[in-house]
Amino acid sequence: MSATVVTLEELARNLARPSALVGLDLGTKTIGVAVSDVTWRFSTPLTVIKRVKFSVDAAALLTLCAERQAGALILGLPLNMDGSEGPRAQATRAFQRSLSQLTPLPIAFQDERLSTHEAERALIERDMSRKKRAAVIDAHAAAVILQGALDRLAVLRQTGGNNS
Repeated sequence: MSATVVTLEELARNLARPSALVGLDLGTKTIGVAVSDVTWRFSTPLTVIKRVKFSVDAAALLTLCAERQAGALILGLPLNMDGSEGPRAQATRAFQRSLSQLTPLPIAFQDERLSTHEAERALIERDMSRKKRAAVIDAHAAAVILQGALDRLAVLRQTGGNNS
């Protein structure tokens, strides 16, 4: 059982719908999780998983994927502002390689630059306290990441998955 890393273009062309997509904001201490609706229009923050060790983290993620009948995972890729990959991006790719050994779900990467900043700004606009924001920020960042992928997939579906 091994997942395939796919591009969003491949996902738009090949993934059978209806199925939810699960978005992940992978941090060193937590994993923010968001889920889409089956029409791939809306992203919703779901939960924050406190990281323990890979096997425990992966089991929690895969349980959520099964409960939501996920068709694919969208993993935020923390690129540097100049688009290059640093140590955090490499750690994310290593996580993906390990997770791929445990699930047949396709995994696509989505640029996550400024996703936490955007999520925090939205929570501040809702007048959420700093303490409450800290508890949910990673799930909201995952929702921002997933929404970016959903928006891209919408464009790709309109063009047959061939738009670059």
